[in-house]
Amino acid sequence: MSNKHATLTIEDKSYKLPIIHGTEGDKAVDIRSLRKESGYITLDSGYMNTGSCQSDITFLDGEQGILNYRGYAIEQLAENCSFIEVAYLVLIGELPTRTQLNDFREQLSRFALIHEDMIHFFDHFPPNASPMSILSTMVNTLNNFYPEMTGDTDEELLVVAARLLSKIRTIAAFSYKKSVGHPLIYPRYDLSYCGNFLNMMFDKPVKPYVVHPEVVATLNKLLILHADHEQNCSTSTVRLVGSAGVNLYTSISAGVSALWGPLHGGANTAVIEMLEGIQRDNNDFQKYIDKAKDPNDRFRLSGFGHRVYKTFDPRATIIKQACSKTLEALQVEDPLLNIAMELEKIVRNDDYFVSRNLYPNVDFYSGIIYRAMGIPTNMFTVMFAMGRLPGWISHWNEMMQDSGDRRIGRPRQVYQGAKKRDFVPLHERE
Repeated sequence: MSNKHATLTIEDKSYKLPIIHGTEGDKAVDIRSLRKESGYITLDSGYMNTGSCQSDITFLDGEQGILNYRGYAIEQLAENCSFIEVAYLVLIGELPTRTQLNDFREQLSRFALIHEDMIHFFDHFPPNASPMSILSTMVNTLNNFYPEMTGDTDEELLVVAARLLSKIRTIAAFSYKKSVGHPLIYPRYDLSYCGNFLNMMFDKPVKPYVVHPEVVATLNKLLILHADHEQNCSTSTVRLVGSAGVNLYTSISAGVSALWGPLHGGANTAVIEMLEGIQRDNNDFQKYIDKAKDPNDRFRLSGFGHRVYKTFDPRATIIKQACSKTLEALQVEDPLLNIAMELEKIVRNDDYFVSRNLYPNVDFYSGIIYRAMGIPTNMFTVMFAMGRLPGWISHWNEMMQDSGDRRIGRPRQVYQGAKKRDFVPLHERE
């Protein structure tokens, strides 16, 4: 915290508010004492100008298109690391040594199974149950089967994280198998984190699945790009729920539910639906461009623009390159990729969209990659949740370890309802 202050004048009285500077240039006015000193609060719908915490995990600069985990650029991590390496980095704060990475992988393999009694739960969900609903329920249930998990030290945190990362992967694959009526495929000790997930998803007794290195590499990259993203809706939900002293499982379950929203984790599904709509309309791009520009039309181009990024989403560049490489490696020709590329070209050369900072975001190409892998659209958000898990755990732990400023989340409001009035007995209300 600097010694500088901002001065806020309300009517005839002024208040000095401390100015806080982040390590990468973030600036904030500390208003924690404002209500106590003045009786006023600030109003900020959507919290777009409100910082809820100070964090060491992720730096995001929406104006410059920068995303760093623990000081490392997302471009370098996506190019050089496995998801497990990045998960370790996000959780602990440093990239692992070879020994640390091997130990972490060993823990992931050791915790891959879920309690057999939990498997019976899958039988009682309706056949059409959303995989996100199943995931949220099952994560919350983990608290009953593994109540010994705490995470007070880095070593314990890694055990907690390994258990959650591994078991959520298994739950996700099992939920898919149940939804299509296929027998469950148990995790294998000899496969990597991503290879294991793909095998549990697609292996069948009648047709063994071949784990392609190219697909494993792409899945690693996708999960890395989603590992954390500062104080987004689901991460803020994890922190808010956890601030009440709620256990990690229930806090993560709440984050899963927040991610389920179509305005958050469901965006790549919306992109696929939009591209399929363009395809059905014989690639009539102009129709959709006109609809997006029409102020009286509720339609919006899915996969363009971002709440935080005011320039190109750095993750989108990485995913676009991975998309072409993956489809080429799998020898998949998806007409939606050509439609997506043409739509991007049109939008990026249209002043209407450029002036509104509507550039492709991380969701624009990710759905096409998942389709090429064979992952159905109802699993897209589950994939997002698997990737975001290290960030959720880290933020929950960071909040729990904050002895200096930890307090239950409790936003204020500006009341606009009826003024105080006298009660009217029932017989006089005619």
